[in-house]
Amino acid sequence: MLRRVESDRWQESLDVNPLYNGLVPEGGVPRFKMPAGPMSPTAAQALIRDELLLDGNARLNLATFCTTWMEPQARELIAETLDRNLVDHDQYPQTADIEARCVNMLDHLWGDPNGVSVGCSTGGSSEAAMLGALAMKFQWRERRRAAGLPTTNPNLVMGTAVHTCWPKFCQYWDVEPRWIPIEEPAFTLNPARLGEFCDDNTIGVIGVLGSTQCGKYDPIEQMSAELDRLEAERGLRIPLHVDAAVGGFITPFLEPDMVWDFRLPRVQSINTSGHKFGLVYPGVGWIVWQEPDALPQDLVLSCDLLGGTMDTFTLNFSRSGAPVVAQYYNFLRLGFEGYQAVQQTCRDVATYLGAEIAKLPELSLIADGSELPVLALRTAPGFDGFTVFDLAARLKMHGWQAPTYYLPPDLEHIAVIRFVIRNGFSQDTAAKLLANIRTEVEYLRGNPVPRPRLGGDEASAEQPGVPTGG
Repeated sequence: MLRRVESDRWQESLDVNPLYNGLVPEGGVPRFKMPAGPMSPTAAQALIRDELLLDGNARLNLATFCTTWMEPQARELIAETLDRNLVDHDQYPQTADIEARCVNMLDHLWGDPNGVSVGCSTGGSSEAAMLGALAMKFQWRERRRAAGLPTTNPNLVMGTAVHTCWPKFCQYWDVEPRWIPIEEPAFTLNPARLGEFCDDNTIGVIGVLGSTQCGKYDPIEQMSAELDRLEAERGLRIPLHVDAAVGGFITPFLEPDMVWDFRLPRVQSINTSGHKFGLVYPGVGWIVWQEPDALPQDLVLSCDLLGGTMDTFTLNFSRSGAPVVAQYYNFLRLGFEGYQAVQQTCRDVATYLGAEIAKLPELSLIADGSELPVLALRTAPGFDGFTVFDLAARLKMHGWQAPTYYLPPDLEHIAVIRFVIRNGFSQDTAAKLLANIRTEVEYLRGNPVPRPRLGGDEASAEQPGVPTGG
């Protein structure tokens, strides 16, 4: 998020508790300028802690997919390895080796048929997704050049429920986004429509294994089959990238027979988020390419700035190795069965909550927690006594932070409230949330919220929001 410089506020000072007198500079602590001199570490820590009390309770944040709790042992490892520069393989070879182990573990988890994949960690799944898309663009450009064809006007085909990183990629790297509208009742893209959007300039198709907006899986296997058909009939050679930012750490453990991954030759690359259901604090993401040739060498740069020669192909350079170490800790600590137990518990809590909410006639479920441990609710069709925005405002009084937004075109008339059930969100916590939902629905039932009659300027009284999925 961009932050505006506010020079008119440079003279403001922080409010300082009298108990800190003698610990902070006599002239006060400026809010928007660097202090002239140092203060004690205890005072600096106390001032920041006091300010952070204004943040919401992360454990009650139903909006975020990000991990909000890790074991003390993991926190200690993170603190001990924050100084490891992951890019410096020469000085920190063991941290680099741990990254390689994690890539191998994910590749195996995602059904690699021949064990020759390549991959890396990233600062998050958004960076990983952009690397996957860049690889597709460079591949497409190489093919076009080799055939003596123009390399202008590349396009990327995806459903309208993708994460924000995908339109970002298209805007930053001059690629035309081609949107396939999600449709009811599936609330995913229709794979049969891929042929309408793909052509010789299509660099790739994005399938989402768990949308952040609706909590639904795109039909990856059917998308792959449709792309196979398009190649056979029209000669279109189009790779499929799976954005498994959320589902990449859910589906392999809970639905191992579901084919969406490298078992499909059409799937060229997969990205996931270690700091979502990978159970690591922000920020770490991962990307794996099924075949080394899928990563064009034009994207890989050789660097010898840090003493040894190494290849790099991430969007940033220096980055702490602590999140990668934390991911490896989880892999060792939990193993397959541990991850399976954690994710099954999340899904069980989500489906329990969904089943109970479904009993409220004013609300209708879009996602019931049976795929991702995510609930997406709307008001029942035809009901206009209150909106999900009203419900979210009432729940906020209990401390719950739940995002509300309109779905993308052509479903922008549907407003949604979303609950993400993460590790640590217990059945008891869900029961408390359910009680609060029932209480506030009953309140709103008895106190209908008046709505302006739509027309003219009133029609834009409520503007669609954009979920970040973070």
